[in-house]
Amino acid sequence: MPEKDDASGREERWAHFRFSVIGPLLAAPPERGDLKQELEILAGKKWRHPVTGQAVCFALSTIERWYYLALGEPKDPVGVLGRKIRQDCGTHPSLSMELRGVLLEQYRKHPSWSYQLHADNLAVVVEQEPTLGKMPSYPSLRRFMKAHGLLKRPRQGRGNTPGAQAAERRFEAFEIRSYESQYANALWHLDFHHGSLKVLLPEGQWAGVHLLGVLDDHSRLCAHAQWYLSETAENLVHGLCQAFEKRGLPRALMSDNGSAMTAAETVQGLERLGIIHEKTLPYSAYQNGKQEVFWSQVEGRLLAMLENCIDLTLAQLNEATLAWIELEYNRKLHSEIDQCPLDRYVEAKDVGRPCPESEPLRQAFTAQLSRTQRQSDGTLSIEGIRFELPSRYRHLKRVSVRFASWDLSHVYLADPRSGHLLCRLYPQDKHQNADGRRRSKQPLIGPLPSPAPKTEGGGMAPLLRKLIAQYAATGLVPAYLPKDECPHEKEGER
Repeated sequence: MPEKDDASGREERWAHFRFSVIGPLLAAPPERGDLKQELEILAGKKWRHPVTGQAVCFALSTIERWYYLALGEPKDPVGVLGRKIRQDCGTHPSLSMELRGVLLEQYRKHPSWSYQLHADNLAVVVEQEPTLGKMPSYPSLRRFMKAHGLLKRPRQGRGNTPGAQAAERRFEAFEIRSYESQYANALWHLDFHHGSLKVLLPEGQWAGVHLLGVLDDHSRLCAHAQWYLSETAENLVHGLCQAFEKRGLPRALMSDNGSAMTAAETVQGLERLGIIHEKTLPYSAYQNGKQEVFWSQVEGRLLAMLENCIDLTLAQLNEATLAWIELEYNRKLHSEIDQCPLDRYVEAKDVGRPCPESEPLRQAFTAQLSRTQRQSDGTLSIEGIRFELPSRYRHLKRVSVRFASWDLSHVYLADPRSGHLLCRLYPQDKHQNADGRRRSKQPLIGPLPSPAPKTEGGGMAPLLRKLIAQYAATGLVPAYLPKDECPHEKEGER
C-alpha cells in the first residue's frame, strides 16, 4: 500500500494516474470510429488505485471524460486531470460563527487540551445552548482547529506564571524568524548547559557539571567553553574574560535571564566595557537557538566519546572539550553557513575591539554599591566584614565601593559620579590596631590664608553693626524706655 501522504500529494498522484490511463490514446490517436473500441478495452482493465493500492475498474464514460479533458488542454494535460477543489473548501460551513467564537475562547483558556477533549467539551456546550447550532463532526472540528493554528501546546504546569502567559501571547501574536549578524564579533551568545555526565571530585564524590559556552553569531565560532561545578556569576566572569582575551571584545552579548547573567557584577562589567547586554525574553529560549544547536553537538559527539570514562575528572573533561572545540568544531564544515566557523570568522569583517589587560578587566566586573561610613572608627561593612577608609575621606557619610562578591581581597573606593577608582580598601586588622600606633589625620582641605587683622571696637559681628547703622539712619527714637539700672545706695551711706 502506498505511504500515507497529504492532500496535495494525493491530488498530484491522481492526476498522474489518470494521465497514465489515457496517455496511450494521446500518444497513438485511434483511427476515426475506433475511439469507442479503445475506451471499452481500457474500461475492461483493472487498475491499481493511486491511494489505497487496491484493484479497481473505471467506467467507459469516466475514461472518456479524462481523455477529452487532456485533449482539450495540450499545454498542461496532466494538471487538467487533477481533482477540482470544492468551492466551499476552507470555509468550514459546519461551524457557525457563534460556535467558532465559543471554540476560540475555550482554546484560549485551555491551549494544552487535545482535539478530542475540545470536541467533548464543545459538545456539552452545544447541548446546553441549542442556539449555537448543530455540533460538527470530530474531523471537521479538527480540520478547523488545524487550519486556524489552534494547535496543542505543552502544558505549563507550575510554570504558568504571568511571565509565561505573556510569552505565550507574544508567541501567538508575532512571527518567529531566524537572524544572523552581518559581521564577526558583532553579537555573541552566552549560556550554561547542564551536562549529562558526572565527574569524580578529589574528595571521592560525584558531581554534575555545567558547560559555559560563548559563540559568535555570524561565524558560529566557539570563542571559549569551559566546564564548572556550578552556574554562578563568578564562573561566568571567569570564562567570559578568557573569551575576551582570546577573541577581543564584542559589540553585543545575548544571554538568558539566569541569576548569573543578571548579577550586578556581570551587568555593570559589560556596561563598563561598552558591550550591549541583550537578554532573551522570558520563556523564549528559541531566541538563543544557535546555542541550543551547539549543545546538541556537545552531547552527541563530545560527551558520547567520553561515556565510557568511569573516572573522568573535571580537568580531563575541560582538556578534552578544548581539544574538540579547537580541532573539530571550529574547523568542521557547518551545514548552516556551508563553511568552517574558523574560516568564516577570519574572512568576515571584524567589528570587535581589543581586550584590555587582565587587571582592568578584573576591575570592570565588580558591583558598585553605596555604604555608610561609621564615623567612630572610619570603617564600613561589606558582606559582614569591616573595611577601613583613609582618613582623608572621614567627612563622607556615604561612600561608593566596588567589589566582586566572590573576591573581597580587592575592594575599591569609587567616585559615585564618574565611577573612577580612588583607592583600594583593606579589611580591618584589630590585632594590628592594638599596638597603639596611629597615623596623623590627613587634612581635608588645603592650607588656609592668615586671618585678617582685627578692626577697632571689633567684638561685634559685622551684620549687627550694619543693622544698628541702618536703624540710626532712619532718625527714629529708639523704641524702648531707658531705665537706670544703677544699684540703690545703702541707707547708712546717704
